[in-house]
Amino acid sequence: MILEGIRRYPVKSMLGERLTHAEVTPAGLEGDRRLALLDLTTGRVVSAKDPRRWRAMLTLRATGAVPGPVRISGPDGRDLGDDVDAVLSGILGAPVSLIATVPPGAALDRARPDEVLAAGVTAPVTVDETPLGGGTTFVDFAPLHLVTTATLDRIAEAAGPGRPVDATRYRPNLVLRTAGLPGFVENDWVGRELRIGREVVLRVVAPTPRCAVPTLAHGDLPAEPDALRVPARLNRVAPVPQLGPLPCVGAYAQVVRPGPVGVGDPVRLD
Repeated sequence: MILEGIRRYPVKSMLGERLTHAEVTPAGLEGDRRLALLDLTTGRVVSAKDPRRWRAMLTLRATGAVPGPVRISGPDGRDLGDDVDAVLSGILGAPVSLIATVPPGAALDRARPDEVLAAGVTAPVTVDETPLGGGTTFVDFAPLHLVTTATLDRIAEAAGPGRPVDATRYRPNLVLRTAGLPGFVENDWVGRELRIGREVVLRVVAPTPRCAVPTLAHGDLPAEPDALRVPARLNRVAPVPQLGPLPCVGAYAQVVRPGPVGVGDPVRLD
């Protein structure tokens, strides 16, 4: 396998940036999900996992050098400037504040994806309070998220001719180019280690359960319900024993040995 893509999301739930090289730290990709918005009404972290309220997050883009400042641009591509909280509150239609420290007991609202598929993104559906993964960044569960081109190709094939599936919808940190492997092969990697380049070692810990986010418009990418419908049909697995089968795409990983990675690095499964 080959490392085909590296993606970083400096602000949780916003569009991010593609990189050619990055540093993998024990907490994940350096600079990834280092900031988030706090809903000042509920005290929860803002996430497009509740699309009725927060799908406009995917019209915003965050970029920025590490350890330099993060730049946030609006739907028109222009920098939001210094009064970020006020501008973002206006765009999102609710009072929010940009934060850099994970608050104690940090949680977000996650709409049940099957209900979103059935009722649409603007309909009131059941929303579950979901704790974040802990640590110093705003990751959901584990420091890194990866997906293979084998899985993306299988979803595109099932969606029908002329329906390519962009990895952007699944918000991975690492995209692995595969040859001759079946779709959803990541399911079989749980408990095994991936070696990337000369130094980095990751341990795959769970398949990644999907929320409604892959179905939403992402910048110029239009809404695509099949991005969730296909895995809901083809790959319902239990990501952890205490959960029942859920639609999964990709896998979560922990960092065993940090170091630099670059597009084109060889990837080996031990």
